[in-house]
Formats: sequence, structure tokens, C-alpha cells
Amino acid sequence: MTQVSLQALIEGAKSGKLVSFPTDTIPALAVKPEKSELIFQAKRRSQTKPLILMGDKADSLWPYIAGSPQELMLWQQTAAKYWPGALTLVLPASAKVPPGMNPLESQRQEGYPTIGVRVPNCDLARKILAQTGPLATTSANISGQPALTTVAEIEAQFSEVLTLLPKELETIISCSGLASTVAKWNQELGWEILRSGAVKLEF
Repeated sequence: MTQVSLQALIEGAKSGKLVSFPTDTIPALAVKPEKSELIFQAKRRSQTKPLILMGDKADSLWPYIAGSPQELMLWQQTAAKYWPGALTLVLPASAKVPPGMNPLESQRQEGYPTIGVRVPNCDLARKILAQTGPLATTSANISGQPALTTVAEIEAQFSEVLTLLPKELETIISCSGLASTVAKWNQELGWEILRSGAVKLEF
């Protein structure tokens, strides 16, 4: 049994343990960015699939992004319009992003690694993230299998992951079940949609 109180889950995350909590889309599997390898191991996830950095607010995520002042202003305008919400922005990563979050790109000799960033529209998720700092996240499932949507399913598949007690989840509005829309910044073309999801991005 790995169901714990909210504070115990927060402390567990801060100490480097894998945790799971609801978001506005699907439940997240999360860990400190520097411990990203734990997610890849637990999910049996290919290193070609980077993780998403989730934060409680936009300002907590910008230090992980590298761009010109003009680009940053444009990205901030997009974030202000859609966050908190189900939109993941894939942007050039700063040196603050641990290589383990995007292993394949970090090993390349050419080009710059990128990082997907998002602020979820879920009060509980943001409450957790406000205390842990940004976390490396992904869906809670074995790679290639359907996303898990209940604590019972997550516990059955990931016995080592900390989840929340039922009483901590009583005020949660159900996750939408739809993955976030993923948009990547292209210096020449602007936003490119990599995955259609819960949000329709207006150009």
C-alpha cells in the first residue's frame, strides 16, 4: 500500500521518490528532474520519448528555457493565454534541464535539446508543484499501454509509486482523460502541432 497523505507525497517527491497525482488531463507519474531515469525505468520507456516539465506557474518554468528576449516574450504571451491548461509547449532547453529528461537529444552533437513545459489546470496538482518545484512528468502507465486513470490501477502497476489517499482526492474534478496538446516552437515556422489534444491552439 503506497497511498499517503498530501504532505507525505510532497515530502516523498522532494526526497526523490516517484509519485502520482491528478492533473486536468490524465494522472501524472512524476519525479524530481534530476531523478528522471526512475520514470524511464518504471515505465520501460524508450529514451527517444522525452518527459514533460510541469510547474505550478509559468514563472517557475522559464528558467528551464533558453531563447532570445523576443522569443521569450512571444512564448510568455502564448502561456498567458492557455495556462493553466492542457497545452504543452516544446521549447529550447536551458542548461538547467537535466540531460536525463531528454536523453536522446542531450546526446546529439548538433542542435539544441528541447523541453516540454506545462502548467496544469488542477488546483491540487499546482499545490503539490508549488512545494516540490517543477517535476519531470508523464502519463502513469507502462510505455505503449493505455494511460491509467485511477489510483487502484496505478498502485497495481507501480507498487513503488506514492499515490494520494482517497480523502485527499474528494474535491478533485475528474481528469478529462484527454492528453495535452503539444506545440513545438520552430524559429522559422512558429508553432508546430506535434500532438492534438484537449486544447485547440489558435495561431
